[in-house]
Amino acid sequence: MDGVILDNTPVQARAFQLLFQDIGVEADAYQLLRRLNGMPATDILKQVLEEPKPEKELKKYADQREFLYRTLYRDERRPTAGVVDFLKAARAAGLKIGLGTGSANDTLSYILDYLDLRPFFDVIVGADDVEAGKPHPETYAAVAEKLAIKPEHCLVFEDALLGEQAAYKAGMRCVAITSTLGAHEFQAPLAAVRDFTETTPEQLREQFTKAGAVPKSDEEKTKAQYPKKD
Repeated sequence: MDGVILDNTPVQARAFQLLFQDIGVEADAYQLLRRLNGMPATDILKQVLEEPKPEKELKKYADQREFLYRTLYRDERRPTAGVVDFLKAARAAGLKIGLGTGSANDTLSYILDYLDLRPFFDVIVGADDVEAGKPHPETYAAVAEKLAIKPEHCLVFEDALLGEQAAYKAGMRCVAITSTLGAHEFQAPLAAVRDFTETTPEQLREQFTKAGAVPKSDEEKTKAQYPKKD
C-alpha cells in the first residue's frame, strides 16, 4: 500500500524523524526508509535503537509514529497518480486484485475507506493477518492463497527492495514502482514505472507472458538492506 497505491514515503519519513527527535535517536529517517520501507515499524526501530528494547516499548514507539503519520497525512490522503484508472482497467479485464501490506487494519481503514479504494480489492492481507512481515514472503503467499491463484501467476507491485525480495521468495514476479528507489536499485523487476500513468494492465500482461522464470531472491541484497545484528 505505502509507496505503491499511495506516494507517501516522505510523510512516513517525517513521522519517523519526529519520533526519533522525541526519543533521542540520531538517524536519517528518509535514508532509513529507502533501505527498510515495507518492514514493520517495530523492526525498523530495532535497526536504529542502540540498546535492545522490550516488544511492549517498541510497540509504544510504533504507535506514536503512527499517530504522527496520521496527523501529518490527514489532509494529504490521495491515491498515487493513475492508480484508480489502472485498478478499474484491471477489474474490467477480469483480473483478480489483492492487497498485501504491512499496515494494520485500523490504518487500512484510515486510507482505503477514506479514499474508497477497498472495493477494488478481492482480498486484503495486512499486518494483523500474518506472523512475519517483509522480507518474509508470508504476506504475498497469503494473498495468493486467498485469491486461489498460483504464485507463479501473480504479479506484485513494490516500491521497496525488501518487498521485491519477499515477492521472489513467494515465487512471484514483481513490477518496481520507483517512487522512492531508482529502477537500477531493484534486482530483476518485470518493469519499472514511476506511477500507474506509465503502464496498463494489458501492457503488463503482454510483458508477463514473455517473461522467463521467476527470479530467485538475492539473499545478499536482502542482507545489505536488512543487516542482521549480532
